[in-house]
Amino acid sequence: MDAWAPSTYTAEGHEGVRQTPPYRSDLHVLVEAPDGTMAASTIMWLDAANGTAQFEPVGTHPRYRRRGLGRAMLLHGMHLARQAGARHMTVACLGAPGHPGARGLYYSVGFRKFTRDAPLIKTQG
Repeated sequence: MDAWAPSTYTAEGHEGVRQTPPYRSDLHVLVEAPDGTMAASTIMWLDAANGTAQFEPVGTHPRYRRRGLGRAMLLHGMHLARQAGARHMTVACLGAPGHPGARGLYYSVGFRKFTRDAPLIKTQG
């Protein structure tokens, strides 16, 4: 997907992700634009023992950024993760100071800085 361009990710690589034991298709959100372009995508990786869902990866195609798709996708994803048993949500913002748009998006849906290893967390209450 162009959200992570340039990328070496392939259809075969995607199939490998789908075969990873914690992968759940019900926790994979894809947003398709009217022209068929994959506009945004995220996977929630559920750690049922700890009640935590990690959003990884999260991305929006450059042509569809700043239209609310990422925000809607994250909110919908958090709803799905809560239904699956998550009480906490995490997302890693690579190079957060260098990616203020991504950091702003995560903060806008309630994530807050947690640690340097997993910088943002949202507790469900």
